[in-house]
Amino acid sequence: MKKIEAIIKPFKLDDVRESLSDIGIMGMTVTEVRGFGRQKGHTELYRGAEYMVDFLPKVKMEIIVPDEIVEQCIETIIETAQTGKIGDGKIFVYDVERVIRIRTGEENEEAL
Repeated sequence: MKKIEAIIKPFKLDDVRESLSDIGIMGMTVTEVRGFGRQKGHTELYRGAEYMVDFLPKVKMEIIVPDEIVEQCIETIIETAQTGKIGDGKIFVYDVERVIRIRTGEENEEAL
């Protein structure tokens, strides 16, 4: 099993969630996060004063999937979240050793 973490633009969340649902992804964890990369930040004007916004709002999606569909999930996220502009985000893939559903005690892929 693998954990896929995707950092994407917030306005792309619903589209990505729907696309993943279409390929059979049943659940995910979503967190509102802030950060920066090459996009850096930007300057905003508030009450006549300029100030730097260093951390931009993003959304972090976390899903655990069987090894067989990892590539399909990654491709789906890229196709759906990509705008072609700086700041589209990143995808990280990690090995998952064990998953346990607390309610039933089911483990690994049965627990997904």
